[in-house]
Amino acid sequence: MRVRIYKPTKSAAQAGRAKTHDWLLEPELLTPRTPEPLMGWVSASDTLSELKGRLRFQTQDDAVAFAKRKGWECVVEEPAERRITPRNYLDNFKITRPQDEERKQKA
Repeated sequence: MRVRIYKPTKSAAQAGRAKTHDWLLEPELLTPRTPEPLMGWVSASDTLSELKGRLRFQTQDDAVAFAKRKGWECVVEEPAERRITPRNYLDNFKITRPQDEERKQKA
């Protein structure tokens, strides 16, 4: 079985970065989800679909060690670095703002 290990990004509705510090282990589904003919509920014959998608770990090494202990093949996705551009309130009132200067230099 293959699992994906990654660090989640913050949602668009979220202002802070809570719940983005843990590493998640998520199984790749082996069988397609199909609607049940009687009730119309979505079902799968894979028992790992009951995992509700994710296991949380404090570190990447813990998640990889858990997957190896279970004999699972794991794919680790490294998180993208967060780039913060320093901004100043005073820059809004300058004749040429720093963003405009960067655009001129790139062009």
